[in-house]
Amino acid sequence: MDISFIDKRLENIYSKVLNGSRLSRKDGICIYETHDLIGLGQIANHVRRSLHGNKAFYIYNQHLNYTNVCKNRCRFCAYARDDNENGAYAWSIEEIEQRLLERIDEPVNELHIVGGLNENLSFNYFIDLLKTVKKVRPNATIKAFTCVEIDYLSNLAGLSVADTIQQLKDAGLEMMPGGGAEVLNSRIHEELFPKKIGHERWLEIVRAVHKAGIKTNATMLYGHIETIEERVDHLIALRELQDETGGFSAFIPLAFHSENTQLSHLPPTTAMDDLKNVAAARLLLDNFGHIKAYWVMIGEKLAQVALSFGADDLDGTIIEERITHMAGATSAKGLTKEQMEDMVVSAGFEPVERDSFYHPVNLSSDQRMA
Repeated sequence: MDISFIDKRLENIYSKVLNGSRLSRKDGICIYETHDLIGLGQIANHVRRSLHGNKAFYIYNQHLNYTNVCKNRCRFCAYARDDNENGAYAWSIEEIEQRLLERIDEPVNELHIVGGLNENLSFNYFIDLLKTVKKVRPNATIKAFTCVEIDYLSNLAGLSVADTIQQLKDAGLEMMPGGGAEVLNSRIHEELFPKKIGHERWLEIVRAVHKAGIKTNATMLYGHIETIEERVDHLIALRELQDETGGFSAFIPLAFHSENTQLSHLPPTTAMDDLKNVAAARLLLDNFGHIKAYWVMIGEKLAQVALSFGADDLDGTIIEERITHMAGATSAKGLTKEQMEDMVVSAGFEPVERDSFYHPVNLSSDQRMA
């Protein structure tokens, strides 16, 4: 494919991509600095199509945010509450079961379960939570708990990280999301989330989770106080760990929403920045199978465009997302399967419903009609 670049620096990056050479830190900085968005998108789209052709994935999933009570109170979070604060909640096991039963007639394939660090909940609560979900939804994959939660549960139970993971696995944990990393950088950790585990501990726990045979996702929260260089270093750290463990399934760039946070003075991310983060991920994370365009955070319309900038997955139906919407997200709180497929088809791609491990679940409506 012949591409004419406005920014001639992209010619070297494109040459490396065509030759199968790994991009450097300098290349990553160039990706974020360039104003040649179309040229950059064409390179990322070349990689995306070489991996996945015209397919774009989605999953029928349900989010369960079991509590918003959290002792960490990170500066960028609009979701967390103190115990007894107005709006604070923690679902009982019975309430969780009821929420699952309310949607039992829907073909949910994945339960995405994360929450705050609520000191009123015992370790047995989390074991019971997993067992209850597995009882009600035996055929759905449980994707639960960030590395931050795993660290907390390890301390709560008085167990090693490895033993904690094993107990959760025995109760039904099959996969983990990628949250809690934010930006893997000490400066940002100290300024924005000092009570949360730092980047070295996050990487240590992910390594242990992968060793236990549990796949995880990875994320980066961008658009707050981080620099371009810190973004690139974050991606390279993930790439190096993936070289070591091979345990990451997908990467999800997360656009920061500042409303109702201690950083509410910061403007929202731009479409340019959102698409650059998708393209940067696809080009720098050469050992990751999948890059998600998380429609909850960047909106449905831009997520469609992101499918031509390196993303191959729109995540899922979700219903009901709480965390980002507390910070001012204006996207829907959930989409139907038909809406997901319409998003993909109207963007020019072939929808593929998947399970948590990227196995096709069934044929899309378009494929059935073909």
